[in-house]
Amino acid sequence: MGKLIIFAGHSGTGKTTLAKRAMPKLMDLCQHPFTFLDKDTAFGAFSSHLLGLLTGNEQDRDSPYYLDNFRDWEYSGLIDIARENLELDVDVILVGPFSKEIQSLKLFDASFLRLPSPTLIKVVWVDLEIKEAKRRIEKRNDPRDKWKIEHWDAYQKRRIEPPEHPQLFRFDNSQFSEARFDVLLSALCTPTP
Repeated sequence: MGKLIIFAGHSGTGKTTLAKRAMPKLMDLCQHPFTFLDKDTAFGAFSSHLLGLLTGNEQDRDSPYYLDNFRDWEYSGLIDIARENLELDVDVILVGPFSKEIQSLKLFDASFLRLPSPTLIKVVWVDLEIKEAKRRIEKRNDPRDKWKIEHWDAYQKRRIEPPEHPQLFRFDNSQFSEARFDVLLSALCTPTP
C-alpha cells in the first residue's frame, strides 16, 4: 500500500523543517523509499516568474490575484507529481499549507485525488501559536511573505482550524520534542484501522 504523508499548516509553523527531519526516519520506520515534494520548491520560481510578468510583483504569493489564478493549479500539479511517484511504488511526503483541501476533506479521499488504490493518506497539521508564527515569518525575511506581513489582519482571517479526521494528526511545534515526534512518525507508518 502506497503512503502519501502530508505536512500541512499555516505559514511559519515549521512544516518544511519537520518534514525534512521526518523523511529519513520514515524511510527507516516504513521500510520503503519516499520522495519529498515541497509546494514552494516545485512551483515557487515558476509562479513567481509568471506573477512578475502578469502583475509586476514576483512576490505576489498571497494576494487575491494569486489565490484566484495560481493557487489551485499549484496544488493540482503537486498532487499529479505525487500520483506519478505512487504509481511507481515510491511513497511521498508533501509539504504545503493545504488548508482549503483539508477543510473540504478532499485531501483525505484517494479516489478523488485519483491516487492508486490502495493509498494510505495521512496528514500532519503543524500547530504553532499565531504570534510565534508571525515572529518566525518576520525572522526568515523571505520576500514571498511580504504580502502576509503587510496585510496581517487579512491573512489571519484566512487561517483555518482543521476539522477532526482519523487521518489527521496534530503536532504542536512550539517546543519540539523528539519523543513526541517519534510517536507521531510511528503513527504515520501504521495503517489506519
